[in-house]
Amino acid sequence: MTSLHPQIPELKDNSPSYLYDTDYVGWLDSNVEKLRSHNYAQVDWENLIAEIADMAKSERRSLKSNLIILLIHLLKWQFQSDKKTGSWERSLIEHCRRIKESLKDSPSLKPFLVEIFPECYADALLQTKAETGLPLASFPAQSPYDLFQILDGDFLP
Repeated sequence: MTSLHPQIPELKDNSPSYLYDTDYVGWLDSNVEKLRSHNYAQVDWENLIAEIADMAKSERRSLKSNLIILLIHLLKWQFQSDKKTGSWERSLIEHCRRIKESLKDSPSLKPFLVEIFPECYADALLQTKAETGLPLASFPAQSPYDLFQILDGDFLP
């Protein structure tokens, strides 16, 4: 095989794990084609399973991140009311929308969201303290917001 460009490596091995390590898109395309043609014996099952598991982790991380940002801006909105900005309100609307969209696409994430809410609030407290310069004692130790209340697009404390 002749390389298209001197800095683009040639593929020397077509094994599933080699392709996974050297050409991710090529690996994806190859496995999709194998699945479509029912060539299950040639599918790189080990890496495919790992990728699917990582996709679920990524969705959970995204949900958690959006919840923390939503909580940070709710806290700022409530406890720094003299510094309210349109960007905080836009962020509240955007991150609320993202969370609701995730739950609509994957309703199985709802119990996870309930489970992580206290941890996300604690993380949001530390971040809000750092961003506002207010002492931690300025904020309630437990969330003053109900999870499903904050997912109402019109909620502002």
